[in-house]
Amino acid sequence: MIGYYYVTFILAFILSGLYVYKWHKHFDMSISVLFVLVPVVNLAFLIMYRNGTDTGMMIMTKFLYLGGTFLPWFITLAIANLCKIRISRFLRVISFILNTVVYCTVLTVGYSPVFYKSFHMEEISGGFAVVKEYGFMHTVFYILILAYQIAGIAFIIYTFFLKKQVSRKILFLLMLPQLLTVVGYLLNRFMPPGIDTLAGSYVFAQIIYLFIVDQIALYDVSDMVVESMVESGETGFVTIDFKYRYLGSNETAKRILPALNDLHVDGKLKRTGEIGEKVIPWLDHFREDNSNDQYLYEKRTEGKESEYYTVNVNYLYDGNFRRGYQIFMEDDTKNQQYIHLMDQYNTELEGEVEAKTERIVQMHNNLILSMATMVESRDNSTGGHIRRTSEGVRILIGEMKKDSSFSLDEEFCRDIIKAAPMHDLGKIAVDDSILRKPGRFEPWEFEKMKIHAAEGARIVHEILKDTDDESFKTVAENVAHFHHERVDGSGYPEGLKGDEIPFEARIMAIADVYDALVSKRVYKEKMSFDKADQIIMEGMGTQFDERLKDVYVKARPKLEEFYQNCE
Repeated sequence: MIGYYYVTFILAFILSGLYVYKWHKHFDMSISVLFVLVPVVNLAFLIMYRNGTDTGMMIMTKFLYLGGTFLPWFITLAIANLCKIRISRFLRVISFILNTVVYCTVLTVGYSPVFYKSFHMEEISGGFAVVKEYGFMHTVFYILILAYQIAGIAFIIYTFFLKKQVSRKILFLLMLPQLLTVVGYLLNRFMPPGIDTLAGSYVFAQIIYLFIVDQIALYDVSDMVVESMVESGETGFVTIDFKYRYLGSNETAKRILPALNDLHVDGKLKRTGEIGEKVIPWLDHFREDNSNDQYLYEKRTEGKESEYYTVNVNYLYDGNFRRGYQIFMEDDTKNQQYIHLMDQYNTELEGEVEAKTERIVQMHNNLILSMATMVESRDNSTGGHIRRTSEGVRILIGEMKKDSSFSLDEEFCRDIIKAAPMHDLGKIAVDDSILRKPGRFEPWEFEKMKIHAAEGARIVHEILKDTDDESFKTVAENVAHFHHERVDGSGYPEGLKGDEIPFEARIMAIADVYDALVSKRVYKEKMSFDKADQIIMEGMGTQFDERLKDVYVKARPKLEEFYQNCE
């Protein structure tokens, strides 16, 4: 018997802890009181039967009836609130006074026969049992509790049949503790002495209300947003869970989509009908790709001009947890009419705009090329280097496009060819005494020269920071920054290895080194094509990406032809 009360107390305490973890400021106060009182009452059960004295029983009985008197009242208030039934302040005050009067008679136990005429503890096998004789106020107590039970069940039944905007799942969960109380009272008559089913009933009620508050968290999120949207009266709002069940909407949304008026809360959307045909495709596309979150909805009404609404789909959050979807709808009719009017002019303007845009892009490209040429003019050993390396990149890319294993898109190919002339812009930061030195660099001079890679990336970033072409900006920065990296990690400036080096920089590296080998420099004569080819091939897998080996081999004839023509 004592083990039963230990278990019910520990479970009540743990469940109250779970409620504290789940607690949300919008939870009904009555539910919070339930989770406070149940552990106290079950502790009183434990102490009373553990102590086994008349004095202990008298004290603990008063704690027990604190829950027995007020818990049904708080539960009835919680049911009314969840069923969206308003109880007047007068009824709340009167019922509270009745509870207080009944509980005051409980406090007279041991001094007056009003509630208990007599009671004492008797020792039984495995513990103690309470032997008691009830007074007339105990009958009043039963009547009061029965009234709360009937009221709670009546609220639930009334809401189920007459209110659509209350979750049927919550109504079902609310009914369980009400029915359990009746079942528990009947079972108590058949239980062994010393075992009170009320302690277990309270624990079961806690479990049910934990499920209820989990649902409340979902619907409260919907209600709070819906209420704020109702105030503005301009934005339609609909909430739907992950199983495509309708959670709620505001009046504006119901005006835009009249079929919402016929939906029950928790009703699952069907793919047929006005709602399903419009809303489900929005949700399907958003679920497949979250970037598909905006749509244009045309509402057609016979005899009237079409109305247009912008639709935005997003996740419905409860704190950091995703609980479903939210759909916003805003009137965009005037804007769409304006767009339709502007479309009439767009056709005439399109050609002119494209021509101007092309000229601007060409000016931008010429500016970049001019800047690269200006930097090259400071280096007396690299005349024509940017033109030759750019063509080298173009030849390599041409061969790569023929090889399906690379799967290069046109944007990438365009970007790297366009970025190639910018790879040495960082040399503008190198001192003339080093850059124009007529001979090989000393080690310390080479270290100074190395800064041109990182400096080039910085300069490219500054030049292109306001461009809308993000892919080109990334490729250009990478080419300038990493074209001296080696796949074995011995390159500079970062010492990157293998695939750590951006692909575009690995391509640039081959074109850059090949030009350095077959071109004349102040500190060396140009190298033969065969000798240059030998060095390039030996560098595959150490200096260069070995996956580009076949591409280079196929590109070699065109590279040699180009450099022969350059002579």
